[in-house]
Amino acid sequence: MQRMRTRTKVILIIAVILAILGGIAYKLADRYLIEHVQVVVDPKVQATADSGTAGGDSPASTGQVESDDWNYKSDKETISIKKVETGSGSDRITYYVADVVVKDASSLLTAFAKDSFGTNIVQDTSTIASNHNAIFAINGDYYGFRDTGVVIRNGQLYRDEPARDGFATLADGTMMSYDEEEVSSSELLSEGVTNTFSFGPTLVKNGEIAGDFDKVKIDTNFGNRSIQNANPRTGIGMISPNHYAFVVVDGRSSGYSRGMTLDEFAKLFVDLGATEAYNLDGGGSSTMYFNGRVVNDPLGKGNERGVSDIIYLAE
Repeated sequence: MQRMRTRTKVILIIAVILAILGGIAYKLADRYLIEHVQVVVDPKVQATADSGTAGGDSPASTGQVESDDWNYKSDKETISIKKVETGSGSDRITYYVADVVVKDASSLLTAFAKDSFGTNIVQDTSTIASNHNAIFAINGDYYGFRDTGVVIRNGQLYRDEPARDGFATLADGTMMSYDEEEVSSSELLSEGVTNTFSFGPTLVKNGEIAGDFDKVKIDTNFGNRSIQNANPRTGIGMISPNHYAFVVVDGRSSGYSRGMTLDEFAKLFVDLGATEAYNLDGGGSSTMYFNGRVVNDPLGKGNERGVSDIIYLAE
């Protein structure tokens, strides 16, 4: 009898432990793996809305288009991409700079993975770009990994949970960093903000490196750590209204590219002439797409990581 009671007690303990572990596993999966769609976005409506925020529909391109593997030119936009390699051996860095000039800021678009806003909804940058007929694209801020931040895309507010320094594009072709906890979403929209990104930190402000990056942390989620060390990077910057610099740095690949620290990344944007610049999601997310192909080499393995959103240009 005593043996049976002991056995029953052991079984109950094991059952309780398994139930607890199952609950933890479900919560982790629900937080980081299971898709939660909050809004489904019609891509046609999205593009129309974005044109509208720039002060009316932009005329269709009517001129000749010139393009090759690294350049694109039409009467609406000019894109020039350069691959840059510096250093050698373990100190080698490989990065890609896209110099972009647009006739009208409405050419600068954003899109969600699977045309849906929510958490844990991902697709490769190239897939989202192809689905939207993008000429050029980079990964965005991976808003779907967190449940905080201000998310305005194509003039529509999707999330209003101020938490950090954000970055905004405006209908007049300018870009600016701002404190999400000091500027309301209604103020942003009234000022003509078309898109916001919530990652960071701000790299350049008024033509100067924004600050000390040694203790910068972006998230309080599981696995967060300081992001100052050399890593793959994606960043966006403004040289002047309607003149932008997009940079993707490869990294974590010995002999090919170690990545950049935030200090190095900020200095690069200053050297490029940026008056404003912002750090977007990096690591395995860092991807640059142009004319049907991935330009860079994510993590030196050529494998993209799914992301929740992109910034792109299309005719």
